[in-house]
Amino acid sequence: MFTNRTDAGEQLATELRRSDFAVDVVLGIPRGGLPIARPVADALGVPLDVVVASKVGAPGNPELAVAAVADDGTTWRNESLVGSLDLTTDYLEDEIEHEQRAAAEKRGRYREGRPPLDLAGRHVLVVDDGLATGATMFACVERVREAGAASVAAAVPVGSPRTVDELRRRVDHLVVLDQPRSFRAVGQFFRDFSQVSDAEAMALLD
Repeated sequence: MFTNRTDAGEQLATELRRSDFAVDVVLGIPRGGLPIARPVADALGVPLDVVVASKVGAPGNPELAVAAVADDGTTWRNESLVGSLDLTTDYLEDEIEHEQRAAAEKRGRYREGRPPLDLAGRHVLVVDDGLATGATMFACVERVREAGAASVAAAVPVGSPRTVDELRRRVDHLVVLDQPRSFRAVGQFFRDFSQVSDAEAMALLD
């Protein structure tokens, strides 16, 4: 059980200091990933920036992620779920376009005044506050790969064992502190899992 996101970030930072893979930049997934990513970046002595993606929900159930799209259009789809729900191509394309615009708008707010994010040839660590379905993380990892990163690592305090296994196949390195078999939601493993505001998250980038 983590006290809050900052505590989880500090514990994750301690574990990452023991790791033997290179990290040039840490990318937090806003909003909840940034309080985790800040102590990680500080401990590793590397810059902190953001990578943004937005989930595409199922019809009538927006919390059920059938896909996720990053700010540059890089898209991950849950093909088995798309098939089982018999979703139309039109629905997916319309929702992906809508969520890409939302992700690009969020990127603009978070990166205002910053130089373009150049990941080519860099060793990148993507950090979030946990893995449930993993949709957002999967899209962000693919976005970083498409940007030409030399390697892509991921780190989270806690995650669903099934999702962790899938993510492990998609990254070069993965650090997860806890993979409880009783996993239901990320928030159950934090005493304080209060929502992070955009203002609070953006302040962590300074």
